[in-house]
Amino acid sequence: MSETKAIKSVLKPRAKDIGDFEVRRALPFIQQRSIGPWVFFDHFGPVDFAPGEGMNVRPHPHINLATVTYLFEGEIYHRDSLGNALAIKPGGINLMVAGKGITHSERTRDALRETGYRMHGLQLWHALPEAHEETDPAFYHHPASEIPVVDVKGVTVRVMMGSAYGVTSPVKTFSENIYIEADLKAGESLELPEAEERGIYVVKGELDVHGETAPIFSMAVLTDDAKTVMAKVDTRFALIGGAHLGQRHLDWNFVSSRKERLEQAKIDWREGRFPKVVGDEDEFIPLPG
Repeated sequence: MSETKAIKSVLKPRAKDIGDFEVRRALPFIQQRSIGPWVFFDHFGPVDFAPGEGMNVRPHPHINLATVTYLFEGEIYHRDSLGNALAIKPGGINLMVAGKGITHSERTRDALRETGYRMHGLQLWHALPEAHEETDPAFYHHPASEIPVVDVKGVTVRVMMGSAYGVTSPVKTFSENIYIEADLKAGESLELPEAEERGIYVVKGELDVHGETAPIFSMAVLTDDAKTVMAKVDTRFALIGGAHLGQRHLDWNFVSSRKERLEQAKIDWREGRFPKVVGDEDEFIPLPG
């Protein structure tokens, strides 16, 4: 009889330099291209910006996906080609639906740049179902006050997207999709929501998953046998998952079910066919290579 396993694999993020700081990239990997619809997972910080420093991600494009940005600390100023311009604050959710094509930038406001500040957060991308890949681009902002917070036997859980623990997030979804965040004190346990595919990323601390370890700064890909987790020390983690959407191709900032669509997007960006970011038209990130 084979031994029951709760963790299929543990993915150790790779460090990626994005110019102003490094991020820990936990998805995709060759052996794990996605978890449910989620195809990309970056954890950045905590990073301390000295006075005069800040984030300067110049305008760049996306297609056939949706980006989710969530902050634990700090602020990111978002602008896009639809005319949206606002500060992303801790606890809120920014959902940017690229669909047939969108351009956006992520900066630091001058007031914060003058004083310096700390930033810490996650950026995730989920693929869109084929029927929605070429939908019109859209932008949805939900402040922290709109995100459901549930007390599950003493454990604080935030249901960021999808449904869990009897509540449903107001954040729009396009397929079976779940994203939660939980804070556990040492020794506390939490029953996990079910989904076709699930992964846990530990932001702080360490989890025991039926005798196996989900370590800090790692993505533990779960099996169906993973029912509960227990915090070995004070721990914060994110769980992502949902239904598998099928194969997706990734190239730079583009995701699609069709390779030829990626090639067209690269040509369109190189030739300036994507819409400009309103209020941030003077710079852009060139197509790599």
